Amino acid sequence: MKKTNLMTAALIAIGMGFSMAYAEETTMEKADVAKDKAVDGVKSGYREVKDKVCETIDGKLKCLPKKIKSKAKDISDDVKTEVKEIKNKGN
Repeated sequence: MKKTNLMTAALIAIGMGFSMAYAEETTMEKADVAKDKAVDGVKSGYREVKDKVCETIDGKLKCLPKKIKSKAKDISDDVKTEVKEIKNKGN
């Protein structure tokens, strides 16, 4: 009877180990999220420079809608990356 309980406990522990291994983010998924974060940073920097150039040439008031649109895109990119990261950790 003790052998059966010990084997059952061992099988449960092994099963839990496998389920935990699959719940973690893989190295490729981590690299993909890191790449996405880097791309988001580059895009955000590009948009910021573009907005500053617009303000210098056309004035702040005329470029305000473009600046708001750029900020919305930055937030959208960040949210997409975070959702992808959360999804990867949940698998």
